[in-house]
Amino acid sequence: MRLIFLGDVLGKSGRDAVATHLPHLRERFRPDCVVVNGENATHGFGLSTDHYQMLRDAGADVVTLGNHAFDQRELLLTIEREDRLIRPVNWPKGCPGRGSALVETATGKRVLVINAMGRVMVEPVLDDPFPAVEREIEQCRLGIDCDAILLDFHGEASSEKMAMGHFCDGRVSVVVGTHTHTPTADHHILKGGTAYQTDAGMCGDYDSVIGMEKAEPLQRFLRKLPVERMRPADGEATLCGLAIETDDATGLALKLAPIRIGGLLAPADVPFW
Repeated sequence: MRLIFLGDVLGKSGRDAVATHLPHLRERFRPDCVVVNGENATHGFGLSTDHYQMLRDAGADVVTLGNHAFDQRELLLTIEREDRLIRPVNWPKGCPGRGSALVETATGKRVLVINAMGRVMVEPVLDDPFPAVEREIEQCRLGIDCDAILLDFHGEASSEKMAMGHFCDGRVSVVVGTHTHTPTADHHILKGGTAYQTDAGMCGDYDSVIGMEKAEPLQRFLRKLPVERMRPADGEATLCGLAIETDDATGLALKLAPIRIGGLLAPADVPFW
């Protein structure tokens, strides 16, 4: 099975990159399932209903979120209606929405997408993600109840993300990190067969401070004084993501490669499709 994951979409430049490049990726590679993290798509903070629909129209089968999940208050209602829009599964009981989505592909295969959030150096501090993820993968077992499992683990600390990768190894197809907006060079297949990358990077303008216009973050670092609301940088975005091929017999990973298109970062193409 072919899976594509795109990292945090940030602001208009990120949305434009997804709208431009994702349809071509779908046409070129014919992925079975595409997952996009949309938690910074609306002005850098959260996701509006319109922008969720834009990501779906561009080719996202599932849209995941993170710590800014409910910055756009309208999403409190939208997430109840849309079963392919998910927020971290370890949000406290009673939170609107759901933390996973079971998607049937065009060929009848089933992909479980899970969204979870770390607790190290990130706000808000949610429930423990490890037992929350454990419950999800026990209820829908790889190779038995579904054909592939993708976990978007939204967190700051690389150590926590790596620990989650090893925790899930052999039980999910891929664990890919989001939130830091910086693509890491550690994409590999763990010993148990799970594809892993600490952070997929963002779909945003890298002439920035993690996607935001540089002046205000610099002001806050240099003088410790917030002057204005941070705004997304609006230059050409680099679309960053990860391509994964899984074994139809086991659901475990066979190959993976980073995707980077446009903007400032060096391009990276998928060599095996």
